[in-house]
Amino acid sequence: MAAVNLLNLDRDALTAWFGTMGEKPFRARQVMRWIHKRGAADFDAMSDVARTLREKLAREATITAAPILRSGSSSDGTRKWLVGVGGDEAVETVYIPEDDRATLCISTQAGCAVNCRFCATGMQGFSRNLTTAEIIGQLWMAEHELRPAVAAAGEGATRAISNVVFMGMGEPLQNYDAVLPALRLMLDDDAYGLSRRRVTVSTSGMVPMMDKLARDCPVALAVSLHAPTDALRSELVPLNRKYPLAELLGACKRYLQHSPRDFITFEYVLIAGVNDADRQARELLQRVADVSCKINLIPFNPFAGSKYRRPDAQRVRDFAAILTEGGIVTTVRRTRGDDIDAACGQLAGAVRDRTDVAARRATIEIVAAPPPTPTPTPV
Repeated sequence: MAAVNLLNLDRDALTAWFGTMGEKPFRARQVMRWIHKRGAADFDAMSDVARTLREKLAREATITAAPILRSGSSSDGTRKWLVGVGGDEAVETVYIPEDDRATLCISTQAGCAVNCRFCATGMQGFSRNLTTAEIIGQLWMAEHELRPAVAAAGEGATRAISNVVFMGMGEPLQNYDAVLPALRLMLDDDAYGLSRRRVTVSTSGMVPMMDKLARDCPVALAVSLHAPTDALRSELVPLNRKYPLAELLGACKRYLQHSPRDFITFEYVLIAGVNDADRQARELLQRVADVSCKINLIPFNPFAGSKYRRPDAQRVRDFAAILTEGGIVTTVRRTRGDDIDAACGQLAGAVRDRTDVAARRATIEIVAAPPPTPTPTPV
């Protein structure tokens, strides 16, 4: 029988697993603290666990995070890891240090099936969902790789990561069964002890799963909006055809009844000449008028193969000013890590696309292309 990877198990699942071994529930708490608080990958290191149990764990279990294939550091302190998930595939994890926080951006899928037109991950297609171990393993790896530097700084911090955002590769709510235990581990005081306000799930608009998350494990929510009208959003975010804006904003209002924050964050990637006009800013104000929210504007981050452009700084300021004057708290995300392709929308990793997105896009472009102009026949 294959060894059980304990990184896949939240508190309830780990307690149940110890129960099948005839062990008392407190063993789950002991082992969780060793794995997640102390970063143990070796059962022999668990000095307060009985030797007989350590030997049993060594036979029947493992603590295995996805391996780091490559890492890089940006001039602004951002770090990016390429993490192997088997089959020559990899996902990306990004660490973003700031004065008042240290944020880890994690991936939940190898690729993404949502197929947003302005995202490098979406351009790459989709291979598979990550397991809970592969998701929480990104935090486990980063926390314990960075912790020595935090300790050396001598500022009394007990952990390296203060915030986690599910904004890496993939749509988290399309991988709900693996994401939920990872969330519960992040919030568990015997694991990472993060507050619900400091863990953010980003979604492209999976309405039924937003409602489910509100019931099961409400954390901070960010919604990828990107357009004020259904026609434009359906072009940029194809999922909008299934869950149009009225349904999506209705789900946002329902989520606020459970949210640890009193607002929803709307992410809005500004693309030159596509969704950055003053008229569209005013339409956006009207669209979100009855939703308690803040808007995070993200100037488009270019990547190879994209047809879109970043708006100039003045256009971004003008768009933001209209929203602010309309009473919406508005921020402009500072681009971080773009020199190592770690900025928002740039994560790509290495994915074997099982959805043939490139071929389907090529077909769409051929169908949509205007017919060639006939060449006049010489007289």
